[in-house]
Amino acid sequence: MQKLLITGASGFLGWYLCQLAKQNWEVYGTYFSHPIEIPNIRMLKVNLTNFQELKQIFSDIQPQAVIHTAALSQPNYCQNYPEESYAINVTASCNIAGLCADYLIPCAFTSTDLVFDGLNAPYQETDPVSPVNLYGEQKVMAEQKMLESYPNTAVCRMPLMFGAATPIATSFMQPFIQTLQQGKELNLFIDEFRTPVSGITAAKGLLLALEKVNGLIHLGGKERISRYDFGRLLIEVFQLPSTGLKACRQKDVKMAAPRPSDVSLNSSKAFALGYQPLSLQQELEKLAKNNRINN
Repeated sequence: MQKLLITGASGFLGWYLCQLAKQNWEVYGTYFSHPIEIPNIRMLKVNLTNFQELKQIFSDIQPQAVIHTAALSQPNYCQNYPEESYAINVTASCNIAGLCADYLIPCAFTSTDLVFDGLNAPYQETDPVSPVNLYGEQKVMAEQKMLESYPNTAVCRMPLMFGAATPIATSFMQPFIQTLQQGKELNLFIDEFRTPVSGITAAKGLLLALEKVNGLIHLGGKERISRYDFGRLLIEVFQLPSTGLKACRQKDVKMAAPRPSDVSLNSSKAFALGYQPLSLQQELEKLAKNNRINN
């Protein structure tokens, strides 16, 4: 089996990726601050911002491909800690692309729908980027620099992701469910739109992109939905108490990082390659059927 290096294997997406990839690859996963054991995966503690350490990992493993998911991906955190987030989101990403170029191996990188300003959705790969927060800016810099140093990189713009919690990570839906179950008020935006997919679907898309894509690809879902309407769907599928769900607007909530209103992705390029997200209703029903809400 060929060797695949997955950075950020302890994260939500990284964990799902490991589950899928280990069926066809000998997988090596990196973590930094969250130690985790994943059956049949060789886990390594690596500081990706240390170039010597990174170089050593490539030298030791000799991977045949790399999927780089590690990032500081909370926009508010990045806004408040620009240097720390730049080191992992931009510098480490560029170093990984450079090493993949040296080894002439496939490289897939997880970018974000937040590279757009939210004024001209749905967005295609050819649309100009114009991020409104620092996290989006850092991902734009990483995209551009990685493609300059290694044009064969598959730059995968990821949407909002949801799914069952992993051993040490949750998606945005776990706190939603918990709040509603506790009978508390859940305020969700009616004016922020995304094209969400499940962690499993996103992982399938990344493995497809690793094999078939050079350059930009959007891996969004097939439905544009507001956070509020996603909350309504959760209530319906998981039969949660609905009294706590309240509508609010972005301007009602003070956040460190500005947020775009509509970063829906047009992912028809990926669909044509065989990327097939289920409907949100189907994805959530699968989770409900397996009783996989909080675990």
